[in-house]
Amino acid sequence: MELLHPVCCGLDVHQQTVVACLRRAEAGAVTQEVRSFGTTMADLRKLAGWLQQAACPIAAMESTGVYWKPVYHLLAPTLEVLVANPRDVKPRKGDKTDPKDARWISELLAHGLIQPSFIPSPHLAALRDLTRLRVSLVNSRTAAKNRVHKLLEDSNLKFGSVLSDLFGTTGRHILDLLAAGERQPQVLVQEARGRARKRMAELEAALEGCFTEHHAFLLKLHLTQIDLFNEQIQAVDREIQVLCEALQPEIEQLDSIPGIETVAAQAILAEIGPDMSVFGSDKRLAKWAKLCPGNNESAGKRRSGATGKGSRYLARILVQAAWAARKTDSFLGKTFRRLEYRLGGKKAAVAVAHKILRIIYHLLVEGTFYDEQRYAQDYERAEQKHLRRAMQLVTQAGYQVVLPQTA
Repeated sequence: MELLHPVCCGLDVHQQTVVACLRRAEAGAVTQEVRSFGTTMADLRKLAGWLQQAACPIAAMESTGVYWKPVYHLLAPTLEVLVANPRDVKPRKGDKTDPKDARWISELLAHGLIQPSFIPSPHLAALRDLTRLRVSLVNSRTAAKNRVHKLLEDSNLKFGSVLSDLFGTTGRHILDLLAAGERQPQVLVQEARGRARKRMAELEAALEGCFTEHHAFLLKLHLTQIDLFNEQIQAVDREIQVLCEALQPEIEQLDSIPGIETVAAQAILAEIGPDMSVFGSDKRLAKWAKLCPGNNESAGKRRSGATGKGSRYLARILVQAAWAARKTDSFLGKTFRRLEYRLGGKKAAVAVAHKILRIIYHLLVEGTFYDEQRYAQDYERAEQKHLRRAMQLVTQAGYQVVLPQTA
């Protein structure tokens, strides 16, 4: 194999130690020097000084949890640092030690066999932390709301089935009164607001149950949790808005795509960034995100076409956007419904998410907005292909197909 880096370093990073293998190829001879360092700032500075003294221009390590981040941030200003997917640098099984892992990484790096991962800038990394935290907070708030639903079912209060939103204006007022000690349905039903007042008789019947002081204590705790999550989500949203001021043009571009709104656009840009030159093409972006079909063929037989595991945050928001686009009369909505009939909803959602990601790539590269006419032609060709296939099946069944032209 061709030698690309005569001097390089492989790093095996752990929580408390970093094992480094400095590899040199000079005059046909290869030498490997292995040293172990701690993970405190003083020890990491010793590692950086050692590599600078050895005139090492490049190093590589695998992305082990979050332990690689301090090492990367300290070494990146002085030399090129590649962060690899652990799956791509996995050594052979058996006889595994930390020094041998470092040697193996240095060998792969020396011959250019490591595909570097996408490392966001500090600004994008901060935005990504906030958008991912927002997802976690929303999920925690949903869990707390589900516990309230379970509590009401345990006390046989059915007004959650009468109200469209248990935590809307009417529902929240009733919950607060229940937690405060009120039990009379005639008093609770007076908190009905808006359309709920048209169903007061049904609501009053649903408010009769066996709600005890124990239930009130638990309900008060759950409501406090929900209020806390709401405050934290609002604080995170404000901070996200500040960090997204520089990304406002790109957010407006993504917002023009059917199924994507502002929060989704912010989360997508936090995951992939606005600069598409780091990916090179829309196909490489889809491959990095693990949203394109897998390619597994042997002896002329195609095996599993599973997409693989990529960023679950990016896949989640794109799949949600695909389901939202399904309700529209756009190219994406028509494509979703056509694929759903043949593949089912989940596979259709992943396929449309793949299309949305590739559209995002072209919009960011070209600096344009979503144009329905640009993709309508692709849908028309797919429809014609689908129609020809259907006519062929009917003809093979022994029928003659006649399609009269409509006015």
